[in-house]
Amino acid sequence: MSLDNAAMTVFGDSISGNCLKVKFVADRLGLAYDWIETSVLEKETRTPEFLALNPAGQVPLAVFADDGPLAQSNAIILHLAWGTDLIPADPFERALMFQWLFWEQYSHEPAIAVLRFQRHYQKRTEVDPALVKKCESVLALMNSHLAGGGYFVGARLCLADVALVAYTRFAHDAALDLGDWPHVRAWVRRVEDDLQIEHAG
Repeated sequence: MSLDNAAMTVFGDSISGNCLKVKFVADRLGLAYDWIETSVLEKETRTPEFLALNPAGQVPLAVFADDGPLAQSNAIILHLAWGTDLIPADPFERALMFQWLFWEQYSHEPAIAVLRFQRHYQKRTEVDPALVKKCESVLALMNSHLAGGGYFVGARLCLADVALVAYTRFAHDAALDLGDWPHVRAWVRRVEDDLQIEHAG
């Protein structure tokens, strides 16, 4: 592990939606960065060198040449996007964006990401039915919200969409068919197109 003189170095695992959030935002804003692939499965976040940068042992981790390390995906993308069109200018719309960012980490990611990990990477044939039900409830809530508009906040892409799309686009890895939630499926494609990333499923 080595840091060069780049303005930002991102330690990330490409299978992680949380890590991809940082990549999506940096690429959308045209920010230069060095990406250091850091595998959670290979325990590369548990080395002494990595833990010296982030004692929590988690990715993503952004290290800024001037300011040092910053962890937690939503903290990183907020820092990168502050003052850009990815954060609503209107105070209440900005608060709604935060609402969805908090919900994403508290309710969405612990459901979709965990089920995806168990089914796709751990190859479990049996999972907790309560976890599946939680995923279905999360997607149903999103589908209901998106029935009224194209994005989560206002009429354009913001960080709420970036955060929520990161794992939702991989729902098929969790054996969840977004065809059951058509507004979510259409929104995923719309956000992928806005971010100019390949459709995941």
